Amino acid sequence: MLRLLPVIAEIALLVFCLIDCIQSDADRVRNLSKGWWLVLIVVLPLVGGVAWLVAGRPQTPRTHVPWPSTPTSGFPEHERPRRYRDDAAEERRRAEERRSDELHEQMLRDWEEQLRAREQRTDDTPGSTGA
Repeated sequence: MLRLLPVIAEIALLVFCLIDCIQSDADRVRNLSKGWWLVLIVVLPLVGGVAWLVAGRPQTPRTHVPWPSTPTSGFPEHERPRRYRDDAAEERRRAEERRSDELHEQMLRDWEEQLRAREQRTDDTPGSTGA
């Protein structure tokens, strides 16, 4: 198991450096272009990964806004312009939902009735010890 540790560490370094290089902004990568760094990391995993961490990785972290500055707390669906509201279409949709709910309720009542009838038939059969 101890002999596998360097192999696992090398694979982990390769995966980390590849993902980090791919996600880095191309204009902030140092010393080589992003494509050449990817080639170097893949062709020479150990040397390329260490070189990426030392000489190629951007020194400053990506600009990340810790908290959205929009009044909708960063939920983009609330920032989109609303469509023109068609009240008639909205009412038709609600009526269709009510019809669907009523149909499902009726189907449920029918199913319960069938189950009760089936239980009643099994209780009425001779030799059963119904409750």
